Amino acid sequence: MTEEHPSAGGPDYYLASFPRDGFPRYVWTNRPASLPEEVWISETTHRDGQQGGLPLTTELSCRIYDILCGFTGGSGAIRQAEFFPYRPSDRAALEWAIERHRDGAPIEPTTWIRACRDDVALIRRIGIRETGMLCSASDYHTFHKFKPGGRRQAAELYLNAVEMTLEAGIRPRVHLEDATRAPIDFVRWLVEAVLDRADHYGADLRPRFRVCDTLGVGLPYDDVDLPRSVPLLIRAMREMGIAPPELEFHPHNDTWLVVANCLAAIREGCGVISGTSLGKGERTGNAPVEAVLLHLVGMGYWSEGALDFRVLNDLAELYARMGETLPPKYPLFGRDAYVTRAGIHADGINKFWWMYAPFNAPLLVGRDLEVSLTKDSGAAGVLFVIKQHLGIELLKDDPRVEKVREWLDDQFENGRVTSVDWGELEPIVRPYFH
Repeated sequence: MTEEHPSAGGPDYYLASFPRDGFPRYVWTNRPASLPEEVWISETTHRDGQQGGLPLTTELSCRIYDILCGFTGGSGAIRQAEFFPYRPSDRAALEWAIERHRDGAPIEPTTWIRACRDDVALIRRIGIRETGMLCSASDYHTFHKFKPGGRRQAAELYLNAVEMTLEAGIRPRVHLEDATRAPIDFVRWLVEAVLDRADHYGADLRPRFRVCDTLGVGLPYDDVDLPRSVPLLIRAMREMGIAPPELEFHPHNDTWLVVANCLAAIREGCGVISGTSLGKGERTGNAPVEAVLLHLVGMGYWSEGALDFRVLNDLAELYARMGETLPPKYPLFGRDAYVTRAGIHADGINKFWWMYAPFNAPLLVGRDLEVSLTKDSGAAGVLFVIKQHLGIELLKDDPRVEKVREWLDDQFENGRVTSVDWGELEPIVRPYFH
């Protein structure tokens, strides 16, 4: 019997992986046994994003909170937003968000505080139910942040702060700063000591733990050694009895692995990711929650359409008005994220637009595929732009297309290096299409 030639039959678009109405999906060959039943986001734009340079006023903070609520809707994908409680403008935004949450808004406001009694008293008056507290874990911090310094002194300060928070009836979220450069024996000891202190305060106040890749040096592999291995760090925490909802990962992007490290943490059993919307944050930024959520949707978390990614266009515009414009090629929401300049790509889009579309961008993120006309765009680029703006279907050999292409070629042959947008091209095109 002759086997069928592999080229026989119609096209295979792998629609189980690349559905027409959804983000790319994970088709598991073997679903990771440690993958949590639930994963959610702890959003920190108001804290780490502001710390990284976002110029937030009370009004802007409130607007960001509203956009995030619109993004997550009733999905439960984003459940907390972290605020500073110190300056009057931040405190006003925090108190406003608390009221919104009491009235049914889906995101719970939390805080980040210093390890001192006055800070605990402050957030108790405001009405906070959970707070993050800095517990630096690496010797880079414990030996040099304090005087005389060392692990023992640091641990005493951290544990006293945890106890103060518990006594105030507030759940502590222990931020293990710089965990990807920290000795695992100290991390284990500290986690166990925190749990021991909290043991008699009841389940509602059981601490949560945030594992921080503060300098973005973590690696998403379990075949490299601690402390850099994110999977091994998460595995160690899980082996101490920390359940997925109690375990949070907070990475930065200094070495370009921020999303990969988030996914590695999730695959190992981490139930919460801490990040910022559109990646704002210190230095190279925090985990962009929209990128992490795209992958989580692909893994099967939440029903189709539960999250409204289109809302984040409003956030990108708000950032631009704040002087924090996204890089043009920023994935998903950058100005040029769906712009092609190559003629061969434009030709593919004209023939079958899925050829150069990773997903249905107009449906899922409210952005159209576009062609920017350059010296490389050719007649295919002209065809696309005319169809997009005038709704006219043409062939490449149409003499009117050739006339427009000749005008473009002349522009670039005479030294032009910038692309041509529709506003400039329209008066050239219009006379040919009365």
